[in-house]
Amino acid sequence: MDFVFRPVGFDALPGWTEDDPTALFAALHACREHILNVKPYRTGESGLSSEDLMPLLNAAESLHPATAADARAFFEAECRPLRVELKDGARGFVTAFYEPDVEVSAEPDETYRYPFYRRPDDLIDLDDTNRPADLDKSYAFGRKTASGITAYPDRRAIDQGFLEGRGLEIAWAKSKVDVFFAHVQGAARLRFADGSLKRITFAAKAGHPFSAIGRLLVDRGEIPMAEISMQTIRAWLAAHPDEVDELLWQNRSYIFFREAEVEDTMLGPIAAAKVPLIPGRSLAVDRLIHSFGYPFFIHSPSLTRLDQGRPFARLMLALETGSAIVGPARGDIFTGSGDEAGELAGAVRNAADFYILVPKQAASRFG
Repeated sequence: MDFVFRPVGFDALPGWTEDDPTALFAALHACREHILNVKPYRTGESGLSSEDLMPLLNAAESLHPATAADARAFFEAECRPLRVELKDGARGFVTAFYEPDVEVSAEPDETYRYPFYRRPDDLIDLDDTNRPADLDKSYAFGRKTASGITAYPDRRAIDQGFLEGRGLEIAWAKSKVDVFFAHVQGAARLRFADGSLKRITFAAKAGHPFSAIGRLLVDRGEIPMAEISMQTIRAWLAAHPDEVDELLWQNRSYIFFREAEVEDTMLGPIAAAKVPLIPGRSLAVDRLIHSFGYPFFIHSPSLTRLDQGRPFARLMLALETGSAIVGPARGDIFTGSGDEAGELAGAVRNAADFYILVPKQAASRFG
């Protein structure tokens, strides 16, 4: 592995004594229920499993801390922090994501023309037992046809009508850019004209690799690297309407959704860990390396936009993943739902230090 876990004390976590992790307990309870009643989370390359996590989850089950100090004391009693150190000496890196609000119609017309699609019935999961030899191992989905399994059509083909007439549309948006960014975020809240609200969350994807259009714009000299953000990308797309399709089609990845009710507007969508995301306290990680449900303390001195000018220093739970989240010290912070959350998330690109909090018995394996 290209990283090590280095045991440290809680006094080595910058900002720990000012943090308030009380919001994590409801999610800890939900993770425990999923592990016990549905199935354990997949164990990543770190070797830390759901079984290793259970002492923490069991201890948290009957606890509802009244204060931030009580919450911190619980983690101090149950866990040991391990610093995630990259062997090449590089620092970790964080971005942020959110759940967009998108105005939609239940029926298409001249204004609402761009669909959100459900998962097609000819899209199948791939693994090492059925993946065609000509498809890279990164392909987790493919298309089942009468003559065999192939790659699924990509964003361009779907935008040009490949799925039309199959009744897969959930709703129609006014802007293909809004649809695209909902794909990037992996979820959205749909606002209908009658005031009703529906949530869509990730169901599957076409399988093609994700390509960041922001990186393409930087490489083409359209936006300086120091200025790249969701806001500057949207501004560029608005200023170059004739080039929108060409740019968006460079990202061949395409996301399919499932519908869900909005049961609590204070919480985000159900995440890959099968529990709701907590705004400001949920982290997307590389699930090939890390197991869901583990607490991570993230410290980023340069990230000041999320805490009113103060350096970011928070305990978070690993509840989500993403195709762009690759590496042991790479995270994506969930900022919440709606436009304000989008403004917060759009420009987060910061170096950060990662500490994983591990129940003491499992932590003893690392020294």
